[in-house]
Amino acid sequence: MTSNTLVAGIGNIFLSDDGFGPEVMRRVASRLTDPGVRVRDYGIRGMHLAYDLLDGYDALVLVDALPDRGAPGTLHVFEADLETLSSTTGLDAHAMDPSAVFASLNALGGRPPYTVVIGCEVASIEDGIGLSAAVGATVPQAVQAIEKVVAGLSSARTAAREG
Repeated sequence: MTSNTLVAGIGNIFLSDDGFGPEVMRRVASRLTDPGVRVRDYGIRGMHLAYDLLDGYDALVLVDALPDRGAPGTLHVFEADLETLSSTTGLDAHAMDPSAVFASLNALGGRPPYTVVIGCEVASIEDGIGLSAAVGATVPQAVQAIEKVVAGLSSARTAAREG
């Protein structure tokens, strides 16, 4: 294992707001310099993410677009329910949603790490490149949320080593 925390952006840049994760990764990559943190844009490569998680990360920060619940551009930060997300069985090399990634990880013999999701409600996932105004305006908030979550994870890791 080369890093303790993986910050992973997922999404399809050709489906408008589904490209939220990759856009956030583009903006946050140069801001996270802790050697214990790896930042990666996985795009639609779910199987690649599952294989990378086999490296034994302590934590995953997953950045993704979320379904519209009536408030496009709303940012949500929450701990993933790993039991629910990884309950699907089987290996799916073509699926990118978190539950398929975790199911693939389980099929490969791995276990998902502690996972925090940072997601933004979409306005559109129609064909097209570029985020809607509402989702684009949320990108700086997502970058700040990632920095806060990663700082908390780093502090907890340091406290555990010292305690």
